[in-house]
Amino acid sequence: MTSDPVTRKLHSARARLVMERPFVGALVLHLDLVPSRRTRSMATDARAIYFNPDYVARLDLAETQFLLAHEALHCALGHFARGRHRIRERWDLACDYSVNQLLVDDGMRAPADAALDARFRGLAAEEVYPLVSDESPALPLDDHWFGGRAVALDQPEAGRTSGAQLADSAFLEAHRDGFDELATRAPTATLADAWKDRLAAAANEAAQAGRLPGQWHELLGRFAQPRLPWRALLERFLVALAREDYSFAKPSRREGEAVLPGLAGREANLVVALDTSGSIDRKVLAEFADEVDALKGRIRARVALLFCDAALSRESPLRFEPWEAIALPPGLVGGGGTRFTPVFDWADREPVRPDALVYFTDAQGEFPDREPDYPVLWIVTGNAPVPWGTRVQLN
Repeated sequence: MTSDPVTRKLHSARARLVMERPFVGALVLHLDLVPSRRTRSMATDARAIYFNPDYVARLDLAETQFLLAHEALHCALGHFARGRHRIRERWDLACDYSVNQLLVDDGMRAPADAALDARFRGLAAEEVYPLVSDESPALPLDDHWFGGRAVALDQPEAGRTSGAQLADSAFLEAHRDGFDELATRAPTATLADAWKDRLAAAANEAAQAGRLPGQWHELLGRFAQPRLPWRALLERFLVALAREDYSFAKPSRREGEAVLPGLAGREANLVVALDTSGSIDRKVLAEFADEVDALKGRIRARVALLFCDAALSRESPLRFEPWEAIALPPGLVGGGGTRFTPVFDWADREPVRPDALVYFTDAQGEFPDREPDYPVLWIVTGNAPVPWGTRVQLN
C-alpha cells in the first residue's frame, strides 16, 4: 500500500466500510480510487471514484467513509441512467438529497456541506426532483461524470505531466478491454445492468450474513428502479374504470329475434378533488386538470370537480361531460388548513355512487375516519403518507 497519507485514508475508510457496513462496502469495492484534480471533491463515472487529494485531506475518516458510500450508491441506484430529459443541475442535486438521507438514516456522518432535507426522507431521486427549487443554494457533494459530461483526465500545464494525470491515464489504459468496447456502443445500458447485478449480489450477501439493516430491505427494490411517472399511473387507474359489460337487451327487429349477449359500455362517474389549501401551486393544479381532461374522454367519464381546503369552495362542484373540456375557474384561491372529509361527505350525499375519486394534494390534512366503498387515488406532492387508497407520488 502506498505511503501517501490521503490514499492511506481512503483505503482505511474503504476497509472500515467493508467491516462495519458490508452491504455498502461491497459496492465501493467495485470502484477504483483514482486521483484527479479535475474534480473539486470527488466524482464518479460509474466505473471509478475520482478524488481531489486536497479535498480528501480535509475530511476526517467518518466523512471519508460517507463520501465513498455516497459515490457507490449513485452508481448502484443507476442515477447515471435515470436522468434522461431532466435538467442536469437539478437532477444532480435531487440524487444527492436522496442518497445523503439514506446514508444519514443508516447512521453515517455527512460532511457539513452535504445537501440534506428531512422532507425528502424515503423519496427516490425522481420524486425529489420536482421538489427541488432552481434557486436552491445547496450543491451536490461531488461531481457526476455521467454520459460524457466531463473527462476525468487532468490537463497538464505546457511541458509538464502531473502525477494525477499519469494515474488517470494508467487507469483508463488498463480498462481498454472487451467490457469497454461493449460499453462504447451502449454505455448506459451496459453499466446499468452491471450495477443492478452488483446491487442484488451485495444485498443478498449482506442479508445472508444478517448484516443488512432493516431500512434497506424496504428501500432497495423501490430505489433501484425508477417508478412509473404519475401520468402513466393515473391513466392506468382511470382506464380500469372504462367497463365493458355484457348486455341482454332486446335487439332491433332488423337484427333478428335471437337474444344474444353483447358488449355494452357505460359512462363512469368520476369525482376529482383539488387541494386548494395554498400549499399546492396553481400551475401544478392546472397541469393535473389537463391530464384528467385528456383521459376522461377516452374512458367516457362524467367528472365532478371539487375544490377544497378546510371546506368545499363555493364553486364546487363543477360538472363536465366526457366531451366537455375541463377548465379551472379564474382566480381559484384557497388558504388555511386542509381537511379531506368535506369531499367524501359530499360524495356520500350524491344520489349516484362514484366509480372512483381522485384527490390531488400534499396529503397533509385531516382524513375521514373510514375508507369509502369506492376506489380512491391520491396524487401526492411531497412525501406525506395516506391512511388508505392508492398513493401515487407526483414526479
